[in-house]
Amino acid sequence: MSARPPQAGSKRVPAPSSPVEGADRLYTIGELAQELKVTTRAIRFYEARGLIAPVRRGVHRSYSRRDRARLKLILRGKNLGFTLEEVAQYLKLYDADPAQIAQTQMLLVHIERAMEDLQLKRADIERTLKELREIRSECMEHLGREGVAGAGVCKG
Repeated sequence: MSARPPQAGSKRVPAPSSPVEGADRLYTIGELAQELKVTTRAIRFYEARGLIAPVRRGVHRSYSRRDRARLKLILRGKNLGFTLEEVAQYLKLYDADPAQIAQTQMLLVHIERAMEDLQLKRADIERTLKELREIRSECMEHLGREGVAGAGVCKG
């Protein structure tokens, strides 16, 4: 087959594999994995859990911009400490409520709970650090009394 040069006035149409950012843009699992810095296995896991639904053509998966956006929401929720069930609820509301009122209310409740949990963890960490500082100080005093040079490991 010989390639014909484009005729005057004709538009070049990008090949289907070129990265067009239109609404009908499709992504491969590898592209999404690389972009979102996750494994393809993780993406397939989210698919198996029903959180995303790529188009299947034989054994190949094609992910839409919607799937990509949902993956971003899943990963963000995961990074913020939400369970997969909570993320699934959020996505379900996202699909069902165009005004996103219920979704936003649910998110706010989860955010408040997560902030409370983190405040408790912070208090626990501060308490533990204070105790470790006290023990370290006692070790340093003991080593100083014994005339040991340096601040080696304290046993006891």
